[in-house]
Amino acid sequence: MTGNPPGRPAAKFKGPLRSVVILARECFGDAIMLTPLIAALKRDHPEASIYVVAFRQVIFDFFRQDRNVAGVYHAKRDLKRYLLEFWPRKYDVLFNSKDHRSTSFLLQSRLIRAGYKVGYRNNGGEQLFDCLLDMPAGTHESRRNLALLKAIDGEMPGTPRPYIPEMPVSNEVSALLDSMPQDAYIGINISVGTPGGHRALEQWSELIRSFPDERFVIFSSPGDLEEKRKLEAPHPNVLETPSTRNMYEVWKIVDRLKFLVTPDTSLVHVAACSDRPLVALYRFNPADSRLFAPLSTRQEVIVSPTEDVVDIGNEMVTLAVRKLLEEICLPVNSGEDGATDDRPNLAGQP
Repeated sequence: MTGNPPGRPAAKFKGPLRSVVILARECFGDAIMLTPLIAALKRDHPEASIYVVAFRQVIFDFFRQDRNVAGVYHAKRDLKRYLLEFWPRKYDVLFNSKDHRSTSFLLQSRLIRAGYKVGYRNNGGEQLFDCLLDMPAGTHESRRNLALLKAIDGEMPGTPRPYIPEMPVSNEVSALLDSMPQDAYIGINISVGTPGGHRALEQWSELIRSFPDERFVIFSSPGDLEEKRKLEAPHPNVLETPSTRNMYEVWKIVDRLKFLVTPDTSLVHVAACSDRPLVALYRFNPADSRLFAPLSTRQEVIVSPTEDVVDIGNEMVTLAVRKLLEEICLPVNSGEDGATDDRPNLAGQP
């Protein structure tokens, strides 16, 4: 699980642990998959201050709202604050969460002053770190991140649920939440952040028409709002909903759903924050379907025969939705996904 940098003797962490710096990866899904580590750090080391270094504004904004995080710094935009407030300090532990070569991450790993630096083997800068993490192929990203606590404490913790930090909720979304019964709607997410993740509107329409007795809500990014409206308008069993402005608003709606149908995107991990069931559609990419697999207890995963989810047959998606509708009426055994029952409020989150 942990190893030595090439040509250097073993280095064990010597406490106490008062401060941890985490270099955060750049996508929403990666940010959500860091929250189990942050929750576990606050649970096991409540006296430690956690600092996050972000490389994209959306990740800075995400962690800026997290009450478990003592400070967030943007390594590229707000250099004055970074250099004057963050950089002069010395920290107990630095964790580079990138498991492959990244010039920006390796540069920060070198520049930030920390007594104990942890990174992954084969990230291109092994000599910078006091401890290298050796993870088995296919290890889920949330477990890879939690390996930091293996390096610090000598044992691997259980996996807390991910969470979304509390953010402002618009009047429109508040009104929607007040009017939505719990477990009454199926969610459909039409937006993705990677090539090959989109399905045609007609495919989504066919799915909706296959379940005339069910009610649906549609999720989309701001850039896909026009597509969302085109899908809402012709179907009487689709509720027209306001555009969401942040990931917390998305989670508040997802938390009320019967279940979610989504391509492989951050909403897979949003659903896991409150253990909402889901149907997840993956491109043919074996690494992604393992490393970023759903953590929800009830799940149906469909992998496309190609690198495009549009090639997943409509009948397969319909069958998965029908199966999940039948299964959610059955009792659930706890611990099926290997996660503990720690929920989003594990360390003071709402």
